[in-house]
Amino acid sequence: MRLGSPIKCKEQCCETGLLENLHSSRPTHRPVVMAQRELKEAFVSNLNGTSLAEVALGSFLSPVCLVNRGLILILYYQSKGTLPLPLPLFSHLLLDLSVLILPLIVSCTLLSSILLQVTISLIFVAASMFCYIYRTSSYSSAQHPQNAVSSFLQSHVQFDQVPFVTLFRVFVNVKTVISILAVDFPVFPRRYAKTETYGTGVMDFGVGAYVFANALVCPEARRKNISGSKINHITKQLVSVWPLVALGMGRLVSVKMSNYHEHVTEYGVHWNFFFTLAIVRVVASILLTVLPATQSWVFALLMSGFYQFALETSQLKAFIIHNNDRERDFLHANKEGIFSIMGYVAIYLTGVQIGLYVTQPRSRLKEWLRALFTLLLGSFVLYALVCTCQTFLEPVSRRLANLPFCLWSVAQSLFFLSCLGLADIVLLFSKQTAGCHLVLSSWNLHKTKSDSNKISDKKRGEVEKLCLVQAISRNQLLFFLLGNVMTGLTNSVLDTLSCSSSFSVCVLLLYMFINCFGIYVLHLCGITVKFW
Repeated sequence: MRLGSPIKCKEQCCETGLLENLHSSRPTHRPVVMAQRELKEAFVSNLNGTSLAEVALGSFLSPVCLVNRGLILILYYQSKGTLPLPLPLFSHLLLDLSVLILPLIVSCTLLSSILLQVTISLIFVAASMFCYIYRTSSYSSAQHPQNAVSSFLQSHVQFDQVPFVTLFRVFVNVKTVISILAVDFPVFPRRYAKTETYGTGVMDFGVGAYVFANALVCPEARRKNISGSKINHITKQLVSVWPLVALGMGRLVSVKMSNYHEHVTEYGVHWNFFFTLAIVRVVASILLTVLPATQSWVFALLMSGFYQFALETSQLKAFIIHNNDRERDFLHANKEGIFSIMGYVAIYLTGVQIGLYVTQPRSRLKEWLRALFTLLLGSFVLYALVCTCQTFLEPVSRRLANLPFCLWSVAQSLFFLSCLGLADIVLLFSKQTAGCHLVLSSWNLHKTKSDSNKISDKKRGEVEKLCLVQAISRNQLLFFLLGNVMTGLTNSVLDTLSCSSSFSVCVLLLYMFINCFGIYVLHLCGITVKFW
């Protein structure tokens, strides 16, 4: 069965009907031509999302693309005996845009109806390159293949950053930046956009994953001790989120002044995601000053469970979904953004627990592989709970940030995280087999310190500096902010609703090239833009 095909037929009918209604079925007291702002608001409203399986399928793309990038560099190394590529500053950026960014854009636009076939094709390409590298390397080695795998699993590894967590944060950021502009074009499937009340859209997961990604690297997850009194620590956390508050205020003012289209039921009249990130960070930090971080998943479950109980036993759910008296006061105007904080804090606390787990000291590769399978098992268990909740409780709702949404966000995040980790192990094995240790990966095999190894580390650093993943990782908030600014500028100069599919994809490619190029140049210059 082809994933997405039946949905696409229904989706095309819905979109056609939506556009026809927007242009024909209007009250007599309204103008003949609906304002462009209202057209765009309607285009992203009343959507129901896609299936859990299709969202999970999309998680395979980034890990496979990452492996393909590494294998291409290894093949080049085998043929030329050197890295980096000719004209390294340009060729490495072009390679990363072609292998890491382009597949993500076309898979959510032109090729969204054949996502399964696209994923299988990329996996086949990766498997073919892997087999070729393994066979050619085995001929020059006297070691038996079975012994090579056993020796590899027993080997010690070293790393500078939290393994594969950086990749998770970078690709969540990249997918988010692509989606915030792509959603305004008809070529972007409506089932991938944020849902109105219930459903599982790709962009719905992006919101939860962004909160989860921030929690993975927070001070509590990295086991940083609180210096000074708890009051001073809380004050420091309040001060540290001022850039998010400033960005939220900037977005609010710019949207209102420019009459930019906005989906009010997403967060509210005055609320936006920057405010959510800031408050979640502060609230979670306050909770973790009095609660043990090692048991944060228990408090996350209690919090989301209590919030779900309140939704079911009071008028809270009806108030959030059905009460449209937004001019009454601030609470009525921003009810979605305010009450969803409970769910996002629960996701954040769970992310802290996962961050503590993945940063545990492990030296052998076999131990890391066991940890990845534990994360994968946890994902499957949570998916089972999500299906149970959707059957006996209520569907996933990003608007409410209910219990099913929290479970689904964590389950999908764990699945994506474990896929990236497994892809990195495949890449590490390929590097060891081919004797090419300069390709970027989360781990490097442990070696004794010597002059030759120091030279190798220096060369590895030079090659890693040319990687787009490292560039985005260096300035993630700036990359996200630049994507938001470019999205606003694109919408101000283009009628995105009338763009053809091919033109839309070209715009998205240019948009991502500008964003990535700016971040890449800053990285090459060694500039880290930090506001605090």
